Amino acid sequence: MNRPSKKPSKLKLVLPKGSLQEATLTLFAHAGFEVAAGSRSYYLSIDDPDIEAVLLRAQEIPRYVEMGAFDVGISGKDWITENRARVTEVCELVYAKQGFRSVKIVLAAPESSGINKVTDLQGKRIATELVNLTQDYLKKHGVKAAVEFSYGATEIKAGKLVDAIVEITETGSTLFSHHLKILDIIMESTPRLIANTRAWKDPWKREKIESIALLLRGALVGGKKVGLKMNAEKKNLDRILQVLPAMKNPTISQLTDADWVALETIVDRPTAKDLIPRLKKLGAQGIVEYPLNKVID
Repeated sequence: MNRPSKKPSKLKLVLPKGSLQEATLTLFAHAGFEVAAGSRSYYLSIDDPDIEAVLLRAQEIPRYVEMGAFDVGISGKDWITENRARVTEVCELVYAKQGFRSVKIVLAAPESSGINKVTDLQGKRIATELVNLTQDYLKKHGVKAAVEFSYGATEIKAGKLVDAIVEITETGSTLFSHHLKILDIIMESTPRLIANTRAWKDPWKREKIESIALLLRGALVGGKKVGLKMNAEKKNLDRILQVLPAMKNPTISQLTDADWVALETIVDRPTAKDLIPRLKKLGAQGIVEYPLNKVID
């Protein structure tokens, strides 16, 4: 007698709490998941019965994924490096708190300090959350300096409690507001979807993780693009096609009026504002711009 197949365990997912939380939950929403976080809860509700999801600080996620407490999670390349975590990097996800870009891990010092390069920090003191990453960087440059862990408010310590800091920055505005200058960019970092190595070897979990990765990447592409629809007379079609970009080729459909066609295409979001007036001048009518949740190539 055949035994019934064992139902696979749920996929344990961990997402970053804090600065990346809102952007990450928005990304999942665009990918097609309904994810909600309570105001004081670390547990997430998600509309996939096969997934259990929680929030943790991005700094801790690589270590817990490596340990197997979670099957899959999202954390920055900087924190994966800092934790020296042995995990499977499933895919890169290029987004940050304020847009689709990487963040920078920088070495900074007060503008008036006289410190202008990393070798000027020989025998000095540096504060950072990224202790291992900073020590590796100093060793690479042959500099011996004291590196201490910072529990926060790292910018205000430079010049008062320490000589320099290593900090994560997206735009540099906070550093500049504290009269700090960037001496070097140690690395650029983006979020990564990472998996526990044992979970990655499990066929059911791997397929589930790869599906999540596909949808998240599609949502990131969709966030950078918009769809355009318009009608045009056939006599204007060639001129319109010359200025109309497309991922492949625009879709052209015949309208009931034999002299008119409908066009539909996908363009980069920033180009739409310049493209639409040009299309109008070339004879396009009924132009509609619409957002895209996902684009899967």
